Amino acid sequence: MAIGVIIGRTSEFFDFFVYAIASVVVFPKLVFPYVDALTGTLYSFAIFALAFVARPFGTALFTYIDRTYGRGMKLTVALFLLGVSTVAVAFLPAYKDIGIASAYILAVLRTGQGLALGGSWDGLASLLAVNAPQNRRGWYAMIPQLGAPLGLIVASALFAYIIANLSAADFLEWGWRYPFFVAFAINVVALFARLRIVVTPEYTRLFETRELQPSPIGETLRFGGRNIVIGAFAPLASFALFHMVTVFPLSWVFLYTSAGPARFLVIQAAGATVGIAAIVASGWVADRVGRRTLLAITAGAIAAFSGFAPQLLNGGDAGEVVFMFSGFILLGLSFGQASGAVASNFGMAYRYTSSALTSDLAWLFGAGFAPLVALSLSSSFGLPFAGLYLLSGAVGTLIALQINRQIETAGGSV
Repeated sequence: MAIGVIIGRTSEFFDFFVYAIASVVVFPKLVFPYVDALTGTLYSFAIFALAFVARPFGTALFTYIDRTYGRGMKLTVALFLLGVSTVAVAFLPAYKDIGIASAYILAVLRTGQGLALGGSWDGLASLLAVNAPQNRRGWYAMIPQLGAPLGLIVASALFAYIIANLSAADFLEWGWRYPFFVAFAINVVALFARLRIVVTPEYTRLFETRELQPSPIGETLRFGGRNIVIGAFAPLASFALFHMVTVFPLSWVFLYTSAGPARFLVIQAAGATVGIAAIVASGWVADRVGRRTLLAITAGAIAAFSGFAPQLLNGGDAGEVVFMFSGFILLGLSFGQASGAVASNFGMAYRYTSSALTSDLAWLFGAGFAPLVALSLSSSFGLPFAGLYLLSGAVGTLIALQINRQIETAGGSV
């Protein structure tokens, strides 16, 4: 089951990072050539955020499909929509061909990706931790999170190879489209891996005990809304950092330094390998100090990181390497335990859908607008201001964890 979960998550994050990289190095020139490079990138990041806005609606739609037609149908439709929305980007006409309609088509496809991501969420990331032995919950919680750095490594390496071996004209004309075809192929593999999980005895047992049964959205919010909000803010520091060491630094280096994107993508892939080690380490540490304690400690470290680290992006190769490696260490330790940190607070009947909505809102609040806000602030006021967004996420995590502790102390879990 763990291997199937990792394959599924790697597929999702590969799609995610292929689109994210294209948002920096392709879409500003292809879709928004009529504005300057910075404005084009900001427009691109605004469309990038649409997927995170659409995710909760995707969860609502696919919860209905799940309840009506079953989990296999839900995953098949969701991953088919994700694959079609992704591969369709490869056929996106340029602004020079159809004008502003290019941006509208891209926005529709990005929204389709968001709806599909809401439906492809399977709950196993948080439920693995909840159902694991008490002294092994941190270890099981980190397993699905390995998909993020694995997806980034493959996406970054693929784009770096294509950029390094094609002329700028060929890359913008057709080379950038190839990774989106690869994403579709990977989605097909992920679909079969996910469907195999659905028929495993472990999955059947969790379904029969209602831990994997969806509940109506309105009823879920009525009985667990408070804990959903707390759960969404608990991993805020990690999710904000997620884009601060992946999407945002690529945009800054691409716009404000003379270095080409291929070199930085290699640095990014190397940083992601460090992130893998940090995610694995998070499982070991969390099982000794507690998952929420680790989240609190890393939130404090992320707050400190936000005060000085963004400036390193102006420090040349050495500064960029230090920023990326230290950022990925913090990200691995925090992101490895960010899934379902308060899932045990949800009532059994509502745990599956509550965890899905919690994940959607955490990504929306913590990560959805991070590249847009960070690039806007840093381009207007300087790199130190990019850290403000990251700092706000760290503060949100610490407040949410404190409120959650008070609720549990008072016996107020729902």
